[in-house]
Amino acid sequence: MAGQYVTFKIADATYGVPVMHVQETLGHQARTFVPQAPRGVAGLVNLRGQVVLTLDLRPRLGLPALPPEAEPMMVVVEVDGEAVSLLVDSVGEVLEVADAQFEGVPDTLDPAVRDLIVGVYKLEQGLLLALDIRAAAAVTV
Repeated sequence: MAGQYVTFKIADATYGVPVMHVQETLGHQARTFVPQAPRGVAGLVNLRGQVVLTLDLRPRLGLPALPPEAEPMMVVVEVDGEAVSLLVDSVGEVLEVADAQFEGVPDTLDPAVRDLIVGVYKLEQGLLLALDIRAAAAVTV
């Protein structure tokens, strides 16, 4: 689990995904609405000719939607060979983490969050929640 993680914020929490799974990070992109889409599907984006599903993790984390004037950023990850865009409040830095910093999912973590992470890294400035990109990208009806 040690290695480099791209970090991002959703509400007050810092999440991370391994650099090797991140295709790119982007500012606000226009999204096409998908009628009758499952909860959390924020639409589709065209990234240089590739249509990419965009997911908003806030509903799955039990968080309110961002206000309409907010412009979330996107972290485009590869999940089983497919690009998926995750909406995030802001993108942070790339951090190097070590196995010694890793711990399993704490029992005290909200169950909505617990299902989406594989564990936490203890950092000097707080915790880095290691996102399970497969679980995060799973669209539930």
